[in-house]
Amino acid sequence: MTAITEHNKAVARELLGKLTLDEKIAIVHAAGLFKSGDASRVGIPSFKMDDGPMGVRAELHNDNWAPLYNTRDYVTYLPSGSAVASTWNPDLARATGEVLGAEARGRGKDVILGPSINIKRGPLCGRNFEYMSEDPVLTAAQGVAYIQGVQKSDVAACAKHYAANSQETDRLDVDETISERALREIYLPAFEAAVKEGGVLSIMGAYNLVNGEQCCESKKLLDDILRDEYGFEGFVVSDWSAVKRTKESAEVGLDVEMSVTPNFDEYYFAQPLKKAVEAGEVKESDIDKKVLNVLAVMDALHMLGDDRKSRKAGSYATLDHARTVLDIARESIVLLKNDGNLLPLDEHKMSRLLVVGANADRIHSNGGGSAVIKALHEVSPLLGLNGTLGGNVEIEYVEGYEAQQVNQDESWQEESLENSTGSDANDAERARALRDEAVAKAREYAKLGDPVLFIGGLDHEHDLEGRDRTDMRLPYGQDELIEALLDAAPNTILAFVAGSPIEMPWAAKAKAIVWNWYAGCESGTALAEVLLGHVNPSGHLPETFPVALADEPAHAIGTFGLKGHVDYQEDIYVGYRYFVTKQVPVLFPFGHGLSYTSFEYSDFAVKREGDIIRVTFTAANTGDRAGKTVAQVYLGLEGTGEDRPAKELKGFAKVELAAGERREVTIDMPADKALRYWSNKANAYALAPEAEVFVGKSVEEVTHAGRVA
Repeated sequence: MTAITEHNKAVARELLGKLTLDEKIAIVHAAGLFKSGDASRVGIPSFKMDDGPMGVRAELHNDNWAPLYNTRDYVTYLPSGSAVASTWNPDLARATGEVLGAEARGRGKDVILGPSINIKRGPLCGRNFEYMSEDPVLTAAQGVAYIQGVQKSDVAACAKHYAANSQETDRLDVDETISERALREIYLPAFEAAVKEGGVLSIMGAYNLVNGEQCCESKKLLDDILRDEYGFEGFVVSDWSAVKRTKESAEVGLDVEMSVTPNFDEYYFAQPLKKAVEAGEVKESDIDKKVLNVLAVMDALHMLGDDRKSRKAGSYATLDHARTVLDIARESIVLLKNDGNLLPLDEHKMSRLLVVGANADRIHSNGGGSAVIKALHEVSPLLGLNGTLGGNVEIEYVEGYEAQQVNQDESWQEESLENSTGSDANDAERARALRDEAVAKAREYAKLGDPVLFIGGLDHEHDLEGRDRTDMRLPYGQDELIEALLDAAPNTILAFVAGSPIEMPWAAKAKAIVWNWYAGCESGTALAEVLLGHVNPSGHLPETFPVALADEPAHAIGTFGLKGHVDYQEDIYVGYRYFVTKQVPVLFPFGHGLSYTSFEYSDFAVKREGDIIRVTFTAANTGDRAGKTVAQVYLGLEGTGEDRPAKELKGFAKVELAAGERREVTIDMPADKALRYWSNKANAYALAPEAEVFVGKSVEEVTHAGRVA
């Protein structure tokens, strides 16, 4: 784990004594769109930062958002946060970070702006595809491993966005009323783990307000919690344009101001800060703290003095990185439904395949906001199928619905500070013609027993920074197309590429449904391998798929996506905590994921051994092919005297088993974490005296239950 050492602090203190006020001011604000100022007189370089969690962004001019290079900044396109979480595999999360860190270092970066570890409060947030989960334990486990992977390359990970950046609507100004309990149990634990377990070197302050305070002005969030409670010793950078006032941000633990415009000397931490110090309105000692934090991280990254000679070199756009992305993508795909074992397709028993749907022939690396990537390559589902089948099967493709390829230009960044709107407007006659063509083809294939595959979903007109979705319906008339396809060819296989849940009014009619997140440059290859059975799917949902938007807790109370003020009235009942406790039916539950084999758990036992709650059981692969099962442990805390969710994820293990293999599985949970809750009565953390313990394959598919006290 990378951490700030006493040596790093000593180097920082020595350098601080050599700096003028102007040099200190330079260090704490931007001197470029993605770099801080330097103090070259004493050998202090700029911090070179860059987006983001899905790969290192294309190189830009220092003072404008236009692209700088032609070919030299192509990179590996990495799976989204949702895809990484869907693997339920910390080793793959770490591998994601390792690739990102190596690529960032190879591109000459010091700080990579990720991972994004905000909790998904509701399914409409435009940046949910970047985020990992609705659950803090899964987010923490995957986020910590990701951070550790990044920082192996002498690059600082930057966990973002601190805190509760839960919507894009009015994102710079929205004030969120959040109970202390919800903050402590839902929205902050992943950041706590990032600091205490991941050793993260950088945190990004969010745009929004929490309980009346701007996140980048909050003494409570930045000083009392982050530094005093969690012991964070790295540096805090503002989100780009998140600083609103000089004095208020200067007096708290925000260390570096960044923004989206090129008037760097006019930033709040630039000339206005110098004037405030000279006028006695801000103490120079407050600036010193910020500089010390920055310099300590620089020293930890081997950026200062002769230590620079020992700094690791990176690499990017490599074949090894693409292979790693393929491994991650394979385990991220979720088999949601497979009635009658319709999947996998047997390539040896088919001579032709009909593929319907615009997402079959689309790529997604070139959109989404700050997640946009200049990808060296990206395999679409249609390319993946053609490449994997190798010419022995004739693949016919019809578009089915009209969706333009998203190509995001450089103008989006400054415009992203305003609420944006999208349009799904289509020519009705054109849409009907495309649908009719696809349905006719599907009927023809079905009559001859040939398979039909629909590949649809969302794109970065809908999963997008700066804009929330307005509903969970599929765009571009896809629902009507799917209904017609299932009528014409009842065995139509449905596959979706998307970053957020959708309503599925046709789900009961569909026999096979496959979910593919934005899973990086080899996403299409991985999807093809899963559909054809070359890979046994092992992804599990990191969030609930509700039946309808109205069932979602944040929407049931009508407080998602409002401008001005949002009240988190659902409190800790986010995602499955709400659905399970209130017994609201869902489409697919949190933790759900099917396989082409079958698993059974037996010999369950739970006991407390000192400070550890130990759950043991035997996992058996009862099918005829190797596979991976995700065993999940949930606790229902009891004896607290306060309302509690019926189940809360506390541990998990992904277990690979050969056909017929049995293995004992042990999941250990520290009692002080597993039993911890925020007591409203005491206004402090407390430990539940007892709990019910559940083991299962999802939050709803529980196989065993016991108790611990």
